[in-house]
Amino acid sequence: MSGGINMNAVLKQLQDLGVVPVVVLDDAKDAEALGEALCEGGLFCAEVTFRTAAAEESIRIMTKKFPEMLIGAGTVLTTEQVDRATAAGAKFIVSPGFNPKVVAYCQKKGIPVTPGIQTPSEIEQALEFGLEAVKFFPAEAAGGLAMIKALAGPYVNVKFMPTGGISLGNAPEYLSYNRVFAVGGSWIAKKELINAGKFAEIAALAKEAVAMVSAARAK
Repeated sequence: MSGGINMNAVLKQLQDLGVVPVVVLDDAKDAEALGEALCEGGLFCAEVTFRTAAAEESIRIMTKKFPEMLIGAGTVLTTEQVDRATAAGAKFIVSPGFNPKVVAYCQKKGIPVTPGIQTPSEIEQALEFGLEAVKFFPAEAAGGLAMIKALAGPYVNVKFMPTGGISLGNAPEYLSYNRVFAVGGSWIAKKELINAGKFAEIAALAKEAVAMVSAARAK
């Protein structure tokens, strides 16, 4: 791998945070207010999804205005999106599935990548690429924590970031399992809250999420 961002350092940060807000921004003008709200709530991280045209500029704004935040790009499906995301300042890449071309490209560029998996075959593809951290997506629909535990059995070094259907209510159960390094969740900064400018509410939800992680891991 060429010189780039240290994968282990990024994973350690994500693990320390425990929850990664998955956000969809329709307008980049909301990026600064969103970053401010998340930081106010003590959650110095965001996965900005490439589901909208505003993603690239939003990442650029958030990384510039909030250097203390760990900003990644989600729903990355192509190498071209990897280029756009990293040029904008993204520190990690997340994809919904396992695309060998995207994974290889990220590794060549030295950018941490967490691909989505659901099956043993996909985990073995990840291991073939030297990855030990994967996204389990869509978590709830694909069998939830029971499925993660079943997959974890044969693959003793793999850690999971369940995303999809995760909420404040079920996140503690996932986080109590030592093979889950973090959860991805859209409940903290829902698109509707962002579009309505309800950033104080997002800050409160972020604060609540931080407290939830501490409580879940204290058990």
